[in-house]
Amino acid sequence: MTHPLVMQLRFTRSEWLRALEGVGEEDACRRLGPMNSIGWIVGHLSWQEQRYWLTIAQAQTPVPQLTELVGYGRPASTPPLNEMLAAWQTITQASDPWLDTVTTEKLQEEITIRGWTTTTFGSLMLRVIYHYWYHIGEIMAIRQQLGHQNLPEFVGDIDGQAPYHAE
Repeated sequence: MTHPLVMQLRFTRSEWLRALEGVGEEDACRRLGPMNSIGWIVGHLSWQEQRYWLTIAQAQTPVPQLTELVGYGRPASTPPLNEMLAAWQTITQASDPWLDTVTTEKLQEEITIRGWTTTTFGSLMLRVIYHYWYHIGEIMAIRQQLGHQNLPEFVGDIDGQAPYHAE
């Protein structure tokens, strides 16, 4: 059975995709003041999933250019939405088999990142989930400022798609 935290990650991904529905290339590349562009957000979350579930967990980096383009601390950029979504799809499809095998023991496993930060895969899972929700809010704020209509107003069907399950 899929671990409950992985189920929550997948639900979060689906809500993120829902927040992106109807965004065109031109709007995805716009920056409003100091806010990120939507294309950057897509690439940035792709970079994080790649870093945790592929590079750190499995020593794979299928889309290495994301680190320079949208990695943490990189300068603002406006990458094309279609390219960033393609990278996200590549990364999530490559990550899912590993995520399907995640157990509570694996989530509790301590790992060292950058040679000095000790954490667990469970903490990384929570960081990714919360990071998605942070950027879902940013996407919705950008879309409101761009005048987009009929936007999602609240969390989707969590009871049907990702209800609470004990470990």
